[in-house]
Amino acid sequence: MEAVSNDDMMTSAREYFRENKYSLAEPILNQLILKNAKSPEVFHMLGTIYYDQGKFNKAIRAFRRALELEPTYTDASVGLSIILNDIGKYEEGRKVFDEARELLARQNSNEDPYINEKFSIKHDELGEMYFHHSRFKEALEQYYKALSLSNRKPELTMKIVECYLRLQETEKALRELRNLVKEYTGFLSARVRLGKILYDTGDIAGAIEQWEATTHRDPGHAEAQRLLRQAQAVTQQRGLAEL
Repeated sequence: MEAVSNDDMMTSAREYFRENKYSLAEPILNQLILKNAKSPEVFHMLGTIYYDQGKFNKAIRAFRRALELEPTYTDASVGLSIILNDIGKYEEGRKVFDEARELLARQNSNEDPYINEKFSIKHDELGEMYFHHSRFKEALEQYYKALSLSNRKPELTMKIVECYLRLQETEKALRELRNLVKEYTGFLSARVRLGKILYDTGDIAGAIEQWEATTHRDPGHAEAQRLLRQAQAVTQQRGLAEL
């Protein structure tokens, strides 16, 4: 009977891993390690599986082994960062990812949009993780790093805005949104969000202006229509009260 090659085993492991069939992927990955496989991808997949199983120590060892084999393997650095943050080692988690990014930046002295976007996505993922754990200052830092490397300005700016709101820095959130709607006049989600914040801070006229601009560009925008009617009703009630 012909022995199964490492390449075939790796292909099977990848397919099972991508389909979240971890119970089928794990034994194949362990077989590859027994066969002295030195692929960082093998250890990254194992680390992810162990993390899913709650085996944090084994996951940490697997991710560290992946980074020993390839220090710039960003998926492993992000995985390790997330675990370290989960167990409260926030500074160590941030250091792991920043070191990987610096190593890769030194290897690629010329700006590479593909590499930049890849790192932007990883910073975005770390930002999501910090936000989920209510560590909004750290999330903000990661989102700004993601923004500096990406053209996804509208999406990332909205995340920055939410961080500022959670930190009760409303003026900074408003500044980001005003700049965003000025640069991306057709990005209606930002206009609607700006209107909500203005409304909540008592600037009903400013809110109405944003929602009217939204419905002017998209007459069928249901949320903007609803909010606009609500704000106009409040304005009318105040006008009657002053009579």
